[in-house]
Amino acid sequence: MSSTKRSSTRREFLKNTGQIATASALAGVVVPRVHAAEDNTIQLALIGCGGRGTGAAANAMSVNNGSIKLVAMADVFPKRLERSRKALVKREKYAKLVDVPSDRRFVGFDAYQKAMDCLRPGDMAIFATPPAFRWSHFDYAVRKGLNVFMEKPVTVDGPTTRKMLALAEQADKKNLKVGVGLMCRHSRDRWELRDRIKAGEIGDIITMRAYRMGGSSFAGSKPEGISELLYQVKRFHSFLWASGGCYSDFYIHNIDECCMMKDAWPVQAQALGGRHYRGDSVDQNFDNYSVEYTFADGTKLFLDGRTMSGCHERFASYAHGTKGLALISIGGHSTGKCRIFQGQTPDNAKTAWKFSQPAKNHYQLEWDDLIEAIRQDTPYNETKRGAEASLVTSMGRMAAHTGQIITYDEMLNCEHEFAPDVDKLTMDSPAPLLADASGKYPVPQPGIVTKREY
Repeated sequence: MSSTKRSSTRREFLKNTGQIATASALAGVVVPRVHAAEDNTIQLALIGCGGRGTGAAANAMSVNNGSIKLVAMADVFPKRLERSRKALVKREKYAKLVDVPSDRRFVGFDAYQKAMDCLRPGDMAIFATPPAFRWSHFDYAVRKGLNVFMEKPVTVDGPTTRKMLALAEQADKKNLKVGVGLMCRHSRDRWELRDRIKAGEIGDIITMRAYRMGGSSFAGSKPEGISELLYQVKRFHSFLWASGGCYSDFYIHNIDECCMMKDAWPVQAQALGGRHYRGDSVDQNFDNYSVEYTFADGTKLFLDGRTMSGCHERFASYAHGTKGLALISIGGHSTGKCRIFQGQTPDNAKTAWKFSQPAKNHYQLEWDDLIEAIRQDTPYNETKRGAEASLVTSMGRMAAHTGQIITYDEMLNCEHEFAPDVDKLTMDSPAPLLADASGKYPVPQPGIVTKREY
């Protein structure tokens, strides 16, 4: 990660205490056109109580637009759930908004159902588990008539993308409001930059480039005292079935904000990648990725990703046009840094425009926008766009892992599903992925294993 100072993020909310979580899906009910509660309080159920989930709950309770209360929590790790609850209640700002007694704290792979069963139609479920569980949790929420906020990515393969797209249509029919954690889409500086690009201030976009190059993301062998399944859930970044690996989880924001500026999704991807200095690491990730995305008009987006300590670090996105250069982000996903430069070099002396308004935290803005839509009963469903951004990200990952050119349509229609029975998992289930006799897991072999399974 860049050392550049940036706004506090959801991921950082519990940086000294927690990590992620999970669960599975079913049920029914039609949502009314306005919130059901007589006192207009929106009740929350937090499903996945790691740093991201806890931060999302904090953002939700920070919205200054009517009463919001956290009433239920779910995770597969009881200590993580309790850590999250304590982290929220010890902050005076949230203490009176957290009403989660012991009988509304649920543990297990069916805990998500129990937490959502505590809500009324029109209330809100927060999904911050590993992405593999997203479709099953969303399915249950739609059936229950609940509004939803779900973390990105929302899918990691073709079949789950198709499921999410179908669920998006069902959510629309029930007038549900759904937010997806691609918070860069809510930063006001990026929207102004996008409008200026569309107005021709940098000319026609000819090339975009994005970088996320930081420290290592290795995973060691499973320790004693934890099941294979729970180990993989806990270290979800390391396993493709759970998260799409570090590629899908880390790089989706850079890819999405570039596609936002282009106002299009790429139609194909080709890529390089490899593993280095692995030692005893057992995860499935590559250490570096270099991906060329191509849009329908021939425009290119080049993405460089690396998770190797001791190397040059960079975190930024740019758009090159026929008239100039746009800085989309730099130093992380911070706000207020968008600029347009004369020429093709980011030279502050040649700044043609920069966002001059006070920077606002877009982790909070995405919640402000979502709750406003619920209160005003305006159409609001980010599921389709979130699924498409996740699919495009998976397209680049699969291109690197197979060594093949992967098209958007191929990715969408691919039949390989990493964890088709994720909704049936219990605490006693075997893991969707098994280690070999040496304790290591299958890794991508480009050019050797070219089936669309990575």
